[in-house]
This record gives sequence, structure tokens and C-alpha cells, in this order.
Amino acid sequence: MIDWVSWPLGKNIDKWIIALLKGLAAVKKFSILIEVSLAKIEKVFSKLLYPIVRGAALSVLKYMLLTFQHSHEAFHLLLPHIPPMVASLVKEDSNSGTSCLEQLAELVHCMVFRFPGFPDLYEPVMEAIKDLHVPNEDRIKQLLGQDAWTSQKSELAGFYPRLMAKSDTGKIGLINLGNTCYVNSILQALFMASDFRHCVLRLTENNSQPLMTKLQWLFAFLEHSQRPAISPENFLSASWTPWFSPGTQQDCSEYLKYLLDRLHEEEKTGTRICQKLKQSSSPSPPEEPPSPSPTSVEKMFGGKIVTRIRCLHCLNVSSREEAFTDLSLAFPPTDRCRRRRLGSVMLPAEDVGVGDPPSPSQAQVPSRVGSRRQRKHCVTGDAPGAVLDIEGLGPHGPGGQISGEEKVERQEEVEEEAREEERPREQEEEEEKEKEAVAEEEEKAEKEKEAETAKEKEEDGSGPGSQRGAAGEGSRSVLDLVNYFLSPERLTAENRYYCEPCASLQDAEKAVELSQGPRYLILTLLRFSFDLRSMRRRKILDDVSIPLLLRLPLAGGRGQAYDLCSVVVHSGVSSESGHYYCYAREGAARPAPSLGAADRPEPENQWYLFNDTRVSFSSFESVSNVTSFFPKDTAYVLFYRQRPGEGPETEPSSPRGRAEPTLHKDLMEAISKDNILYLQEQEKEARSRAAYISALPASPHWGRGFDEDKDEDEGSPGGCNPAGGNGGDFHRLVF
Repeated sequence: MIDWVSWPLGKNIDKWIIALLKGLAAVKKFSILIEVSLAKIEKVFSKLLYPIVRGAALSVLKYMLLTFQHSHEAFHLLLPHIPPMVASLVKEDSNSGTSCLEQLAELVHCMVFRFPGFPDLYEPVMEAIKDLHVPNEDRIKQLLGQDAWTSQKSELAGFYPRLMAKSDTGKIGLINLGNTCYVNSILQALFMASDFRHCVLRLTENNSQPLMTKLQWLFAFLEHSQRPAISPENFLSASWTPWFSPGTQQDCSEYLKYLLDRLHEEEKTGTRICQKLKQSSSPSPPEEPPSPSPTSVEKMFGGKIVTRIRCLHCLNVSSREEAFTDLSLAFPPTDRCRRRRLGSVMLPAEDVGVGDPPSPSQAQVPSRVGSRRQRKHCVTGDAPGAVLDIEGLGPHGPGGQISGEEKVERQEEVEEEAREEERPREQEEEEEKEKEAVAEEEEKAEKEKEAETAKEKEEDGSGPGSQRGAAGEGSRSVLDLVNYFLSPERLTAENRYYCEPCASLQDAEKAVELSQGPRYLILTLLRFSFDLRSMRRRKILDDVSIPLLLRLPLAGGRGQAYDLCSVVVHSGVSSESGHYYCYAREGAARPAPSLGAADRPEPENQWYLFNDTRVSFSSFESVSNVTSFFPKDTAYVLFYRQRPGEGPETEPSSPRGRAEPTLHKDLMEAISKDNILYLQEQEKEARSRAAYISALPASPHWGRGFDEDKDEDEGSPGGCNPAGGNGGDFHRLVF
């Protein structure tokens, strides 16, 4: 039928051919499609020379190439013919030839993007089309994602309910191997951190990093496989945390820290061994070893933090700088968040007696600390604080001594102030009574209005529970937790600091500053606290608002902007149980923002929900509202990406700088072989199911596909089981 493309008088020949090819793909006849494509694609390409059949031939060629994504064979058959064809179309200089050139160049760029790793073969082709338009990466991914055989919508879905196709998102899931959702969610978050993914995929062969090599293979299959989901079994066994129990739920944050530490130490050790081998093989005398270069983990996730401790006795300050890969943020007390919003609450002068002596705890604090430091520490409800008048304490502070003359003068001043206050007191009492009467009437009116609005909310179904913690006194944001992490801490009593100049334990103040922000900022919200009553780790279910744009305060009053790229959510009430899933979007480098745009969130990329084997489209609105809809589902680990132009290194902003890196040939061949194997598995399963269905007795048409439109999104995305977020039967690929 493809030979009909040569008929100049045929109408809609291309539509008939494409419809037939789609039908073969829908019933999984992949062996026929592969055979026909490899046998006929060169003939279809040759028809581009003839203007009368060029349009139909180009449509069929585009469909054949864009669907043949499991292997590079079909595209490589055309490589010798593309430069002469481009030269011929340029020489023709017609509207038809120009249009065909533009579409052909776009098609070539798509195929080179899909099958990298062959620079010797692609160089003549890229030279031939160098003057033609280069499509952007989004356009390339759109074309590649809509026509692959494994992404074709089968009209026979009701007959083949268990034939799983690749997600419409173009992303690939990870199979749950039995309570391994904590691994899957972390791996998907790391994969969506584009800079880190590119760094891993650029790893060369014959390296001394076995764990990073296994991660490279996992990332490569997540990027290029045609399967809907793959198994991370080999990588999981290589990166297994020794103290974890197999088959039980674990803390994803703990696994992430262990994984990054393993990758960091492995690269450091490998670099050290390579340097020693070079020195031993060189006949010249050994030179001084060069300073160690930062590892991939340090480049992507490494930041620096400075801890300063000041002795409150001698005011000596000791500082220490440390590296970090993630920040663990504790939850501040609820009253602290409320006071931060309400501001400093000053008690009236009547509640603080002027002649009252200060409490012992206040008398022990030196005046040199200042009132600004004291105001940062919130006073709990058990011990209501009183703000003292620092000027009224005299030059000697609260513990100083005052002479007799000064005492007499002070008493006379107090008596005069008391007389002045007694005179207008009667008038003030009458005015206060009138104000109270007016206030009571206003309160009654307000209560009536509140009752009416409450009824309206109940009718609309948007009661106070729907906005859980959004505007309550205990609501928090990520910035609240960051500020609490950076706020000064008093070291007193059992936590006193050993001061070397004083040679003894002293009260001190500890302050933390971020001296250098990482490229990817990982924030862990410490939701699990140990409960002494139940002897288990209890979960804090408070909702935390997550900003798209976070400005991280650095030392010296500087700030660094970060954009949200991934959120790992824990569903459950305990760290030993529940389920993990991940919201993520591409955390890639983008051009530096223009003036005035630094404080605005970047244009939103597409969000995805990774729930084990299931991958679906999502949005930031879903990320923000997940806890309000499902109270047990709370954000746990956040990934933020540094804004380009604000870090020490410059980021590429061209489309080529953000393109997926070239894989080495062994890895590409392994992916192509597995894609062919998967197509054969699908075809075999389709045949067996067709034979099974044909043997069944006839059934009424209305019963077919009855459950086809069942909503799988009802309820929480949680649910940890070997089939993942939505179950299903998957062919496992283990590597």
C-alpha cells in the first residue's frame, strides 16, 4: 500500500496509509510495522524529489520516523540520502521545496535529539541543514511525544484492559518492589533536577564510580525507554542503606542523605586512586597533588554554613564553616509564629511596677546583649513577659546601686505623676462607659453578620475545614521555618558552651548564617518527632505553605532567589508506615531574569505527579492544596533550583546548552535492544489476549469497557503497593 504514494492522481493516499499504520500499532502488530518501515522508508524518502507527490510522501515519512522511536535503524538508513536531497530542494527554489526543506530539517533535529551518540554520522547531515530553522527543545519533545507507537491510543482498550502504554506525559514510572516508594520518589526528584541528570548522563565509560554508573543507566532508561515503568532493583540493591530493614517503609530523607554521601565519597575515592595511578606510571618525580576538585554532589547540592558562638561573659566569638547538602528545618512553636505576625506585644505600664525589682533570670542577663536580641525569643503563655524600661534602670543596669538622693528624687517624681493621673481619671471613666456601650452594640451587629456568613459557607461546602491552617494562628510557611533555623539560640543550663578564654562553661549565644547557597537547595521539613509516651516517632500534620519563589537570606545581608522544582509528599501518620509520592517539574537552567523580574516566580513549567508506576500531569495548585484536601498528605522534602545569574557560576541559556547529553554507544544499544524486546512482548501479549477473547462467547456491546471511565483520581494519591499508585501489570526491566 505504501507503493501507492507514487501514484500522482491518487487522493488522500497518505491518510489511508497512516490510518493503516495506526491500526497496526493499536493492535500491537509491531513486527509488521518494523519490517515495513525498514523496507519502505528509503523509497518514501525518494519521493520528496517529485513535487506532485511530495506532500503525501512527506506526511507518511514524518509518521514513519516519529513512530519508529525504539531504535535508530530507520533514521540511519536515511542519513546518506539527506544531504543530496537538501541540495536538490535548495536548487529547486520553489515554495513547495522550501516548505519541504523546513519540515525535513525539523524532522532531522527531532531524530538527532532522540538518538544522540553518533557525531561521525550526523556531521554531514547537520552541515547540510545548518542554515535552516532550528526548533526549540519544547517543540522537539512535543513531536516525539505524540506519535510513538507506545503512546498511541488504542481504540480497543476495552478489549485489552491490561495492555499498558507509556504515559501521555512522556515520563516513565518506577515499579514499587514492596514498600520502596521512598526510593522511587527520591529518584524521580533527582531525575527531574535537570542539571544533575545531565551531569550523571555525561559520565564516561570505564570510570571508578560503580554506583554513579548504575544511576546513569537508570536515568538513561527513564529518559529513552518505551516502557511505561521500569524496575530500580539493581540500583536499589547497590545503594541499599545498611540499617534499613528490607520490605519495610523507611524515611526518604534519610535515604537521600545516605545516597548523596555515598556518591560523594565514591567520586572522591575514585579521583584519588586515578591520581595515584598517574603518579606511579609517570617516570618523572612525583609532583605535589593538585587541590581536589569539587565532586558532582558538591557542585549540585553543596552549600556552606557558618556557625558563630559568642560567650556572654567575655564576648569572645568563635566561628566554624561547614558544608551541607540539605537543611533540616524544625517547626517553630505556634506562639512564635503568632507573635511574629502580630509584632512585639508591650504590656501596659500599670502591669509593670516601676519600683518592682527585676526577676533573677532578667538580672543575670548582661545589658550588653541589648534588647533587640531579647525580643527575638518568644515568651510562652506559662510565663507572661514584661518589657522593662531600659532607661529607667540607670547607668549601672538592673544590678547597679543608686544613692539616697537619687532615691528621694525618684519618689518625688513618681508622686507628681500620680497626682496628674488622678485629675482626669473621673472624666476618662465616663468616656470609657460611653465607649463600652457603643462597642457592645457593634459587637452584636458583628456577631449577627458572622452567623450569616457561616451559614453561607456551610451551604457552599467551604467551611473552615476546607482551608485547614491557611489563616489560622498556627499556619506556617517555608520562610517561617527558614527564619527559625537561622534565628539565634541561647546556650544555657545544661547546654552551656565551653569558652576557651574563660576556661569554663559559660552562657552563650549561637547564630547560624548561610555563607554560600547551593545550586539545588534541599529542604527537609522535620515532621517526625519522638513521642516518649508511645515510644514512636509522631508526625506533625501542620500545613506549610510552599512558595514558588524562595529568597534565601545569606551572610552579609545578601539574598539568593530559588525556584521550586520538586516536592516529595508523605501520606500517613508515622514514618514507619504510609506512602511517598513526588510532584516535580523540570529544574533546568533558564535565562537570567530581566530587571524588575527577580522577585517574581518564573513562568510555570509543566508539573508532573510521580506515584510509583503511575505518572500524570499536575499543577502547582495541586501541590499547594494537597494537605487541605488530604490532611495526612504533607510536604516533606523540597527541592529548589537557584535562579540563573545569581550564583557564582554562569549557566548556559541556549537550547543546545540545555539539550540532553550524548550517551555512549553501549548504553544506547542496550536501550534500543530493550525497546525492541518490549515491543515483541506487547505484540505477544496482544496475540494471546486476542485469542482468549475470540474464544469467549458473544457478549452484548453495551457491556464492553464498562469500567473504562472509572476515575482513578478519587481519594488520596497515596497507597503503597508493589503495583504503585494505580496498580496495573507491567513487564519488569531490571538493570
